[in-house]
Amino acid sequence: MKITKLIILIFCLILTGPEVLAQKKLSKKERKALEAERSASRYLIEGEKQLVLGDLDKAYFYLQKSLEFEENEPAIHYKIAEVLTRANRPQEALPYANTAVELNPENKYYSLLVAEIYKGLKQPLAAAAILDSLTVDGESNQQYNLDLASLYLQAGEMDKALVVLTRAEEYYGVYEPITRQKQRIYLSKNDLEGAIREGEALIEARPGNPKYVLNLVEILFNNNRSQEALALVLKEIERYPNQPELQMAAYSLYEDAGMKNQARPFLLQGFAHPDLEAEGKTRTFEAILSEIRTQERDNLLDTLASSMLELHPNDSFVYKALGDRAKQDGNQEEAIELYKQSLSLNAKNEKLIEEVILGSFGITEDLGALEKFTIMGVDEFPNRPDFWFYDGVVKSAIQKDSSAVVSLEKALEINGGQNEQLEQVARGTLGSSLYNIGEKERAFENFERAVKLDANDETVLNNYAYFLSLENRDLDKAREMSAKVVARFPDNGTFLDTYAWILFQMGEYKEAEKYMLRAIEAEEEPSGVMLEHYGDILFHVGKRNEALAYWQKAEGSPEASEKLPLKIQEKKYHE
Repeated sequence: MKITKLIILIFCLILTGPEVLAQKKLSKKERKALEAERSASRYLIEGEKQLVLGDLDKAYFYLQKSLEFEENEPAIHYKIAEVLTRANRPQEALPYANTAVELNPENKYYSLLVAEIYKGLKQPLAAAAILDSLTVDGESNQQYNLDLASLYLQAGEMDKALVVLTRAEEYYGVYEPITRQKQRIYLSKNDLEGAIREGEALIEARPGNPKYVLNLVEILFNNNRSQEALALVLKEIERYPNQPELQMAAYSLYEDAGMKNQARPFLLQGFAHPDLEAEGKTRTFEAILSEIRTQERDNLLDTLASSMLELHPNDSFVYKALGDRAKQDGNQEEAIELYKQSLSLNAKNEKLIEEVILGSFGITEDLGALEKFTIMGVDEFPNRPDFWFYDGVVKSAIQKDSSAVVSLEKALEINGGQNEQLEQVARGTLGSSLYNIGEKERAFENFERAVKLDANDETVLNNYAYFLSLENRDLDKAREMSAKVVARFPDNGTFLDTYAWILFQMGEYKEAEKYMLRAIEAEEEPSGVMLEHYGDILFHVGKRNEALAYWQKAEGSPEASEKLPLKIQEKKYHE
């Protein structure tokens, strides 16, 4: 029995391990300290978890609980500072971050947090002092030099920023962002030679890169040292002749100096290079286009246009530039076609879309083809009310009235009454489309609002009056509006037709006959509606044979009424 108990005791000791045995030997004070450490760790872990989850309030609560058990643990102070910084409470975060640094000055991340907090408090020099202490000695923290330079720049400490940027350059090597920043500092200090030295160093460090040459050329040119800029460009062209950007720079410098003969060869060489971006070429093309027109200028533009089309046949900028030239020459239709080609390659040009839409209204009767570009406008720029308006107007004109209503109402919604002219025309057009889809009361409401905005819009007045006459309502009002339009446009067949039909509805057949005859005579090809209306009027003045003849002329027209076949068959008028 004793042997069994001994074996069990030994087995328990093996399972328990030395840690448990050692724990049994701890004093009460030591056990209390160990328990505090465990509690602090538990709350710290939960606080970090909540921080990761983004619940800053819970993270702060658990970290404060952790701090109650381990007030001298730098990691807890650091995490509390991090939570407060994320909560945009930098002033409260600073003491915790500073305490973390005091408790463990060797941990650079604690120092970096203090620097970040000072940045948030708009104290760049305080933040800079910390970063400077990290970077001034050794190579381990040199990656913070650029941040340090930025802080000195914020504080206006240009000389200190230069020192730090030079230190960064020693670490990274000659590096464009550093060089550019140093140049800006030198130029702000009116030290042009310093800026030039930096540019020359970058060119030598990156030979054959035209971007760095052009950067220095720009500095020289902007400081009235064009000859030095030109000498630099010509030197680089001699070293690297296959760089079209430098050819174009030489052209610009010679052109600026008024040396057109010397400039021309460089222009042609630059344009002849396929690697020069078309967008840059078109800017130069547009600049030449803006010059006074001469035969020499036109010949040059011809040459450049041919070169661009040959080398960049699928570039939207090219067709836009060529369209601008056609427009300047007065070739509106050609310009619009070129603009359409440009948009087919790149639809994200709202000014060009508007140019095509507005330019097409006066030169094309194919509004169905124009709809492609009004749709492009609303698809690419859905927040512009005028594109919805154009789309609605075109859809109304091609009798897509339901879709027109949607677009016009969207235009009015986005416009919000800001553009009164857009609202007035949109409501007039909306009235027509609403009437065509059978929403007559809403149609007349919109006509009324359009007339209130502009009592002299002939299109709205005519359409409003015409639809009232079709409904045989408010005929006095319809007559007044129509008479006003006819007085201003006495030779417009459409307006005369409306007035004649109102007179017909009012029973004034003789007057109606007179105005309808004028309407037909004003049109080269009278519409089916006009012909049928004239037949109706002739029937009522007793000219039945002539009435039949005009009804027969209207036969087959898509605009004719459903009753026309019956009128012809029975040789009499039907409502």
